[in-house]
Amino acid sequence: MSGLPPRLLGVLLGAGLALLPGVVGAAEGKIVVASKIDAEGALLGNMIVTLLEANGLAVDNKLQLGPTNIVRAAIIAGQIDIYPEYTGNGALFFHLEADPVWKDWGRGKTKVSSLDLEQNHLVWLTAAPANNTWVIAARRDLRAGNELKTMSDFAGYLAEGGRIRLAASAEFVESPSALPSFEATYGFRLAGTQLLTLSGGNTAATLRAAAEAMSGVNAAMAYGTDGAIAALGLTALEDDKGAQIVYAPAPVVREAVLQQHPEIAKLLDPVFATLTLETLQQLNAEIAVDGEDAAAVAAAYLKSKRFLP
Repeated sequence: MSGLPPRLLGVLLGAGLALLPGVVGAAEGKIVVASKIDAEGALLGNMIVTLLEANGLAVDNKLQLGPTNIVRAAIIAGQIDIYPEYTGNGALFFHLEADPVWKDWGRGKTKVSSLDLEQNHLVWLTAAPANNTWVIAARRDLRAGNELKTMSDFAGYLAEGGRIRLAASAEFVESPSALPSFEATYGFRLAGTQLLTLSGGNTAATLRAAAEAMSGVNAAMAYGTDGAIAALGLTALEDDKGAQIVYAPAPVVREAVLQQHPEIAKLLDPVFATLTLETLQQLNAEIAVDGEDAAAVAAAYLKSKRFLP
């Protein structure tokens, strides 16, 4: 996993990169389905492919096409037809990073839906009730002894002199939108001795440090739907005051394609409505931790929820 969360991979690389060769749009009436290169992108992309094919729609599979800027440019250019995106990325897409609307699940979804439909003729379908944003994950023993469930609990624990050592990337520690945003919103401040800053910022490393209590670490930077959180016995503390932008995954489809195949929304909306934070953590863990094939994990989930026979 990269130091940047999957939703942001490539966004900061610039929008001027050429589109990938071989992506030429919906040839011969096929619906071109793409995704980003991370595990969750593969999971959600495979759910889309599997559902469409199972319901008689011809699909051109371009899953794990590339980072955010490549996939975003491809759908705007009409080279792909549908892919899973994150609502909070609307802040970057439309240069509205300072707008507080992105910190609210419903308002952020409404905002990005309206802007993308008007400017790009893209339709955002139902967003999952989950948030793949920056989180702080705590060890089980820390939570059990102090009933830490939310970031407000975390701040209160610190105010009472509780011992915290947080494993994090330099980006998380320094970026105004990450740890400093948590500190400003909840009224705490971590000293240098309370941080273990790991180069590279790989969440697998920060979570492992907390799980193994490396150098006294009992909390870790992570992303909300990271599969390793639950697998390592950690829990993401709820951002109850909304310090972070909400990144809820949802299928984005070209308006012309949806008009031609309105059944796409009927197929995908109920599926994404079931994808809670805990569900995505578990499914991502099966891929990233257990090494299962993303297509197989996606199909098994769809069958378990009776979206497939």
